[in-house]
Amino acid sequence: MRKQSQLVPENTVSGNALTIVVAIMCFLACLTLGAVTLVRDAASDWQTDLLREVTIQVRPIEGVDTAAEAAKAATVARLFRGVASAEVISEAESTALLEPWLGTGLDLGELPIPRLIVVRLSDPSIVDLGALADRLAAQVRGATLDDHRGWTSRLQTMARVTVFIGLGILSLVFMATVLSVVFATRGAMAGKRDVVSVVHFVGAEGGFIAREYQRHFMLLGLKGGLMGAAAAAFIFALTSFVLAPSMSPVAADQSAALFGSFAVGPVGYLGALAIAFMIAVMTAITSRLTVYRYLAESE
Repeated sequence: MRKQSQLVPENTVSGNALTIVVAIMCFLACLTLGAVTLVRDAASDWQTDLLREVTIQVRPIEGVDTAAEAAKAATVARLFRGVASAEVISEAESTALLEPWLGTGLDLGELPIPRLIVVRLSDPSIVDLGALADRLAAQVRGATLDDHRGWTSRLQTMARVTVFIGLGILSLVFMATVLSVVFATRGAMAGKRDVVSVVHFVGAEGGFIAREYQRHFMLLGLKGGLMGAAAAAFIFALTSFVLAPSMSPVAADQSAALFGSFAVGPVGYLGALAIAFMIAVMTAITSRLTVYRYLAESE
């Protein structure tokens, strides 16, 4: 009576189907984890870049030399504690920045275009941006400081929303996996109903029967989970080492701006492996609880 095949049907269509379902669910869960990791890392990189750079804007004022005021603003910024550099963007560069919206061939000399100064910070934690803004306002006419706090806040919100959405999708995948295991376990027990009833009647405890089914479905869950994790890892590697290097320079620059290196780091691969084992454990626990409930209903 201790042979697994006497209680648990092996190599059945339902068992193979469950393995495929678990593999698909694990694959989707791993892809979700990889996407969340990618967006989170990209948002962190964007936030770091924004925190290390601020912009000074010098608005044109009638009767005031805007170029001289821009140079003064750059000097004030360079002398401020924690500032690494402050460079005035030339008029040609400012015009190039406006070309995507205004087009080319336009004479922008008559427009009141402000002069921009890009300020890079050596250590954002020691820079008092409020004091820098007050000093610029007091010493430079028409100067304002943009510290990109609005963009940083939006990036933080986007990263949090992405993580919550990913957790929601993972929860749905795990719930679907649990339900699949429940139906598969009850179907397997129904197929061996007479054997299970006799074994249970002659004195076999519920724990013995539950262990047999638990072992069987844990192996199915582990097999399906590893298959799904391997497929997801292949997609991660294909994206990182094949698709990304084959992009055109323009597409590569755009991808790098949005997703950084566009590569899932070690967290993604280790997370995929962890999800595979987590699904195997969930499968084992679910099948065990289902057996106990089935036996209780049969008594």
